[in-house]
Formats: sequence, C-alpha cells, structure tokens
Amino acid sequence: MKPFREALQERVLILDGAMGTMLQERGLQPGQSPEELNLTMPEVVASVHSDYIEAGADIIITNTFGGTRFKLAHYGLEDRLAEINTRAVEIARTAAGSRAYVGGSIGPTGQFVEPLGEVPFDQMRAAFREQAEALVAAGADLISLETFLDIKECRAAVIAIREVSATIPVIAMLTFDDNGRSVLGTPPEAAAITLAAAGADIVGSNCGLGVDGIYDILCRMRRVTALPLISQANAGLPQLVGDRTVFPGTPDEMVAYHDRMIKIGVRIIGGCCGTTPAHIRAMKEALASRQRVWLPGDQASGATLLSSRSGWATIGGGTATAIIGERINPTGKKLYSQELQEGKVAYIRREALEQVQAGAAVLDVNVGAPGIDEPSAMQRAVFCASGAVSVPLVLDSSSPAALEAGLKAADGKVLINSVSGEAKSLKRVLPLAKKYGAAIIGLALDKKGIPDTAEGRVAIARRIRNAARRIGIPDHDIIIDCLTLTVSAEQKRAAETLRAIRMVKQKLGLSTVLGVSNISFGLPQRPLISSTFFAMAMEAGLDAAIINPKDKPMMDAWRSAMVLLNRDQQAAAYIEAYRDQQAVAARPAVLSEQQDTILERLSQAIISGDSDGIVSLVELALAEGYAPLEISNEGFLPGLEEVGRRFDRNIFFLPQVMQSAATMQAGFTRLKVEMHGEKFKSRGKILMATVEGDIHDIGKNIVCTLLENHGFEVFDIGKNVSATTIIAKAKEYAVDAVGLSALMTTTMSEMDNVLKRLRSSGITTFTMVGGAVVTQEYADRIGADLYAKDAMEAVAKIKCLLNVSD
Repeated sequence: MKPFREALQERVLILDGAMGTMLQERGLQPGQSPEELNLTMPEVVASVHSDYIEAGADIIITNTFGGTRFKLAHYGLEDRLAEINTRAVEIARTAAGSRAYVGGSIGPTGQFVEPLGEVPFDQMRAAFREQAEALVAAGADLISLETFLDIKECRAAVIAIREVSATIPVIAMLTFDDNGRSVLGTPPEAAAITLAAAGADIVGSNCGLGVDGIYDILCRMRRVTALPLISQANAGLPQLVGDRTVFPGTPDEMVAYHDRMIKIGVRIIGGCCGTTPAHIRAMKEALASRQRVWLPGDQASGATLLSSRSGWATIGGGTATAIIGERINPTGKKLYSQELQEGKVAYIRREALEQVQAGAAVLDVNVGAPGIDEPSAMQRAVFCASGAVSVPLVLDSSSPAALEAGLKAADGKVLINSVSGEAKSLKRVLPLAKKYGAAIIGLALDKKGIPDTAEGRVAIARRIRNAARRIGIPDHDIIIDCLTLTVSAEQKRAAETLRAIRMVKQKLGLSTVLGVSNISFGLPQRPLISSTFFAMAMEAGLDAAIINPKDKPMMDAWRSAMVLLNRDQQAAAYIEAYRDQQAVAARPAVLSEQQDTILERLSQAIISGDSDGIVSLVELALAEGYAPLEISNEGFLPGLEEVGRRFDRNIFFLPQVMQSAATMQAGFTRLKVEMHGEKFKSRGKILMATVEGDIHDIGKNIVCTLLENHGFEVFDIGKNVSATTIIAKAKEYAVDAVGLSALMTTTMSEMDNVLKRLRSSGITTFTMVGGAVVTQEYADRIGADLYAKDAMEAVAKIKCLLNVSD
C-alpha cells in the first residue's frame, strides 16, 4: 500500500461505518465495555472489520473509542489499557492485511478540562498520550480523534499524540449541533484553526448531524484551513421503531453530497451512527467515477488566524487592522497589581468585557507584577478572560514558565508576545509555540538593542522568521513588531519604524504589529501624536495595533483609516459606530456602580460570572438590610434568567452558563450562613439519572447544576442506573419529576423501559428525557412529558411543566 498521505492526495478514501451498533448486534451486552471484546470476543470485532473491508472501506478504525484510562476505569479495566489497545490494532491489522489502513480510534474521556471541569490539562494530556503510545507502538497507520464535544479536550489529545509521534497522520473531528456550534459553543472555524495549529493533518466533523449538516460545517472550516477535510455523517437522525433505535438515512441519501464534498476538499468520507456495510458499499461505488487528485494548498491569504473556544480573529491578509486591547497589564495600575498579589481576577474580567465592547478583536494578557507566582497568575488570567469574552488572547510575558501555563490554560490558538532575535529568546520561546500551536510576535531587536535603521530591523525579523521555519512554524504565524520608540527622545526613529513596516511586508511577506502608545510618551496632548502616528502606520500597512480601545482619538483614527484604506467595505463598521452621532465616537456602555442598586449589581455579577466579587456584594446587600430571600429572588435569579436569554440568542454558550452557575453557587453558600438552618423554599423535587447501560453523565450533571441554581431540589443518583433503582428512589424522595439521560443509541430504548415501569408501578410523576441522541419525536413516542435539547431548555421547560413562576 502507498503511504497514507500519498494515497490521500490521489483519491478520496472511504472510512468504515458504525462499530458500536454492529457489536451490539453480534453479542455486546448492555452496560458492557465494547473495548473488552478485543480480549474476550476478538473474532466478533474482526468480523465487523472484515465486513467493512469487503464493502470497500479503505480505512478501518480500531475498537478503542473508549480506550483511555478515564473510560476503561468505569469497567475496572484501566490496568489493561495497553493490552486492550494493542490487541485492537492487531485484530484490525490482521483483518486489513494490505487492503486497508488501520486507524487508531480515540474518543473523549467523558470529563471536562479545568476550569469548566476538574481535570487539569496535564492530566488530560497524559491520558491521551498513554492511549496513543499503545496504538502507535502496535502499528496503527494513523490516529482518529472522534466525536469530541470540547475543543480544549480535543486540542489536548492532538498535542499528546504529537508528543508520541511527530509524523503519524492525525484526524481530528468535533461534533456539532444543528445550530452550527459544538455543545460548548465552538464554531467550525475556531475548531479548524485550533486543531490545525495543534498538529492535526485532517480536520472535520462526525456524528450529531446528517450528511447535509456535515457539509455545511465543512464549508465553514474550508474558509480558514487548507488541510484536507473528513466527513463522517450519521445515517439521518435516530428514530424508534418498535423497541429498536434506527437511523433512516439510506445509502443513496448518504452519497447525494459526494460531488459537493469533493469540490471543497473532502478527502475522507465515512459513516457514523447508523451506517452499515451497505452504506459503505454505496459510498465506494459512488466515488468510483468521481475521483480526482488533490494537492494541499497554503493558507491562501497569508493571514494569521487566532481562535478561542467560541470565536476567531484574523490578523493581516488585507483585513482591517486588528485592535489588540492593552489594558490587562499591571504597569502603572495599582488596583490590578494588588489583585494579582491577592489572586483575584475582577479587574481582568471587567477590562476584558469593556475592551471587547469598545472594539478589541484580541486581548493582550500580562500578569508581570513583582513578587507574584507568574505561572499561576497567568493561568488564572487566561481562565478568567476566556470565560468572560469570546475573542482570542495574546500571552504577554518574558517568562517561559508563565507562557507555558497560559498555553495550557488556553482554549484555542493564541499569540505569544513575544520572541526577540536573541538566540536565547528564540531557543526558549519557539519550541513552546510549536508544541502548543501558537502564533508569535517577533520583536525587531536582539542583545545589541533596537537597530537605528529599518534595514537593521528587517534583518532581525528575517532571523526570527528563519528560526521559526526551522522548527516548523509557518510564515503566516509570525507577526513582526518593528517597535515604536518615544518620539520626544528619538524623533528620527519614528520614520524608520514606518519604513520598517513597509519593508517587512514587501521583503519578507510577514504581518506587522505595533504598541502604538509609546510614541507620545513625555509629550503634552499625547492623543494627538499617538492617533496621528497610528494613522500613518496603518497607511504603511500595519496589520495589528496594541492600544487602549477605550481611547476615543485612537479608535476615531482607526475607523477613519479603515474606510480611507478600503479595509472597511461600504464603510459598514464606520457607519455602525457613528450613525447616531456627528463626528463623535460611540463610547462603550460601561456599567457604573454608582447608578446601579445593589440588587442590580448582584444580577450583573451573575451575568458576568464574577465568582470573586459575588460574596462581597452579598455582604453589602445584607448590610443594607436585604433579606436572604430578597437577595436570591431579586438579585441572583434575574441575573441567571438573563444568562438564559443570552444563551438562547447564541450570545452566551455553555462555559459562560456554567461560570454564572458557579458564581451563583458561591453567593448561595454565603447566604446559607444567614439562614440559621432554614432552607430556601424548593421549587420542586427532581430525580436525575443516566439510564442503565450508559456511563455518560456530563450533560446530566450540567442540568442538575442549573436546576439547583434555579431553586429546585435535585436528587442526582448517578449513571448506569437500573429502572428498579430509579423507581425506588422516586418513591423514597417523593419527587415531582424524573429526568432521564442517554448519550448512546444503544441505551435510548432503556428510557422507554423506565417510563413503562414507572407507570406500571403507579408513579404518576412528570418525566423528562434528553441526551445527544434523543429527539422530540422519540420523547413523544415513549410518552415522556417533555424533551429538552440542552440544559437551559430543560430548566425552562421543567419550570413551565411544574407551573413555577420567576
């Protein structure tokens, strides 16, 4: 067989279909580990591989989707991890022979990385590395990361694989909802940017959607990546037929998008839930007359692409000059320096929100105050800023340890500020950027200082570029800072900086950035000098500026220049900012503590997720004479309701919802001290469980947290819970509603069983169902009182069902 990457260029490869449903049909018992069959029933696993190869699959995926230590521990199999993963590759290799490539499957752990969850980044990375080591050592041809919901977890997996092997091909796929985002709010563009930077060779999507939905996702990925794409769609949406879950998508429907898929650079087409050898055979036959050679291209625009969990930004490539907010920096800021000493993040959260509202597309984060633990402070700052806003981050530090802490804490692809032309700096910073998939700002200086001439600065920029190339960092991930010097002291150098910008772009083809405000230091009316120089720099081709976006003259200069330089098409951004004014910039609507009541400030703290500040606000409210119930009902709950509204409008996503919930919980903890043993009046009693045979509980846990924050008394009895236990606990706690969760198609039918047994036991409580594979149609079919597609909808519907008013 040809090397995998060579085959990928020559033809579209067919990847196999569903493994779990095929194993269930051949003897896998409910609640049993599919991976255990590699040891106990290898012939069954081999038969599935053989059927897909006979149908025409070019790639077969090992039976190791749940092969991490986290997942195997549910079955007491964690100590057999190496044996299970090794045997899986051996079974697949024997079945494949020389007819198919063997892909080692790695799925999510079922845990969230901190701060959204409790697993540290290094522990998550170690778990994936352990599985990858076994798969690579056993001889897998490639690794396939499948069905990830959390971009941070998937990023950790790619980084871990690259620690094991720099060369093995890596496929990385996220699962998206029909709203075009992952369950944690990541858009396809941000996913592709993040995973490509981390080291994935092929990106795409599997599960969650049918072929039409996957196609739309991949079109959006193609906007930001030149990598080959993969489509692994479900065979339609699941339906209940009798007591079986079926996927109605026919083989013909699965191949209807082939021409369009090939046109956008999809090089691997496979199937996920519900696909069978019949689907794979139809795909293979349909591709026979559609093959075309494809060569990977370069990132077309040459722009630097950055990402966060829920957003992305472009620097360079002819786009508008990017505004990088500079305010999260302790220099000259006593309040921020004090908070850094105390381990607080209120200043960071406030400045992040205000700078983005004022127009920042990216935020610079600097925690370099004297006498602090800078790595820990950087981690807290990145967690806070990432939770508060959706723009990408710049990690600003001269400490490699602090940079690495920030790189681990980040959700997406960040920009490192900075590396210089000095050999020591290049050696310390560039490997971090490569390992964690970051872009870099290169300072045009070295141990001799800043060159007097533009030519000297360009020479250092070239040195940085060449060093970055040697380690594998592409040119589009290098941004050169030609350095702004104080014009009051060195007047001639301002013109050299502008000339250096032009030369870097013309001679090296790299993007440029400046910290503009330095130019006017020591002069009266600084805004006049700074804004004028800023306009001149933009005319010279400046791609990004590190400034205070709340500085009106600077933003006026920026908006005007973008129109005049034809980087604001139809002057759309300019008109939006000034439509209601005459030559006056729109000021950010910054919340004023003076004009808000304490209850309004409590609501705002919930909305912004200010877990540090909520307790002091509760203290103030109590001091003003408010009763605990007033604080809860008129302060906390209105804020949480606004969070729900923003979630519904895709302004907030699950991480922000969870941060708000944690903030509310911190406030509740303080209020309970004042209750002297009393309890808040419950809005209702809810029993929550993941049904028998299903070990997934992330979604259920989120629903439990939000129900508790909305005043419900929740009895969470865990995962893989039998119908008998659910019935017994429903009676014991005398609950008002029972909530059931299932993630797998193989366990959906257990919901029907539980509901039937509840009714036959005489329990007339309300019932609700949810989970990744559950639909409204399924809920109606089994007689559930309500279905919720996500946690926020579950809260809203249960309140309506139980006739609970806010």
